[in-house]
Amino acid sequence: MKKIASNLMLTMACVLLAACAVITVNVYFPEKDVKQAYKSLDEMLLKQGGESGPAGVIPPVEPGKKDEPKPQSWLRILPAGFSLVSEAWAEETVADELAVEISSMSDVLKAYDEMKARLPELNALRDSGAVGETMQGLVTIRDKAKAVGKEDLVKAENGNRKTVIMGMAKAIRDINVRKQPDVKLDMNQLMGKASAIYADTRQEAARPGWWVQLANGTWVQK
Repeated sequence: MKKIASNLMLTMACVLLAACAVITVNVYFPEKDVKQAYKSLDEMLLKQGGESGPAGVIPPVEPGKKDEPKPQSWLRILPAGFSLVSEAWAEETVADELAVEISSMSDVLKAYDEMKARLPELNALRDSGAVGETMQGLVTIRDKAKAVGKEDLVKAENGNRKTVIMGMAKAIRDINVRKQPDVKLDMNQLMGKASAIYADTRQEAARPGWWVQLANGTWVQK
């Protein structure tokens, strides 16, 4: 009887150890910083009329503004049910870091160049209601009659946007890895969140009358 009980306890201990070894890690994802980085990239690379600065250049700190000490960041893995969190990521620092990281990616810069070139035509389609902004951060045709011959434009725009979103996911991955080299990241998770925030950013920038898709799938005019 004692031997059976001993074997049972040993088995339970092994199961417990195995369970502890399987830890679901949720990557810390600074949503506010990601949105600010997207906005900064739009300001630099998407504005019309020569308003944007040189590609890949982040605006300097305002003169006279003190460069306050930046807190050190570190990541910590917690048991299942908890998230991988950062104790002291400085909000502005992370947004700037993300923008710099992404603006160094040649494929992202090329995507922004192409998006900027088609922006007037895309805006006209959005003004007419021919296309709308989806909850995935993409453009979709809503009125085929008003978008005849524009299928390739929509396809190209979405291709560029996916490149930007992938760039953001990679930037989040790289920053996390630099701070915690051993962390294992789920790129699908990063892509999903980067896509949702990109969609939110695009919809915030939408003009009155443009069609946008809410998170529940409902379409509304802004």
